[in-house]
Amino acid sequence: MHRYSGAVTERADFIDRIRAAWAAEMPTMDTSPVDVWGRLNRASVLATAQIERLLTDSGVTRSEFDVLCALARTGRPLRASEVTAETMLSGAATTKLTTRLESAGLLRRERSDRDGRAVQLSLTDAGRALVEREMPRALAHDERLLDGLSAAERQTLAELLARLLANAQREA
Repeated sequence: MHRYSGAVTERADFIDRIRAAWAAEMPTMDTSPVDVWGRLNRASVLATAQIERLLTDSGVTRSEFDVLCALARTGRPLRASEVTAETMLSGAATTKLTTRLESAGLLRRERSDRDGRAVQLSLTDAGRALVEREMPRALAHDERLLDGLSAAERQTLAELLARLLANAQREA
């Protein structure tokens, strides 16, 4: 599409510097996808690190919090495979995290009434209390990251990201 021709200015971000470096080394290569995907990835990494710090006092990691939130929002016990699907974690990570959360008293494992081999995961009262305390803080953090975007801009961004997500899911 377009070769990078932008100058790196005082306002340049990390992605502008990456594109300028590529342009200097390989001037015919189209690096325009980096404008979107590089910024999405970098924003995600930074936001995730911020949420990790925000959750430090709660005693859970972001991944553990994601597991607790998956259980909280479904309103019913879930099988480990359902938690894996809800959180996009690996099966091994789900097992490790749920074991730790059970030890911390935040979730419980119970044998299914229908299939005694299947294990159902559910929140304990302490797990629900943690989600109810931390979720508003996480949402306030997310709101701060959207600062300066109008409602219309947020809607447009959400719609564009939904299209990107659909493309990525097709490739999966």
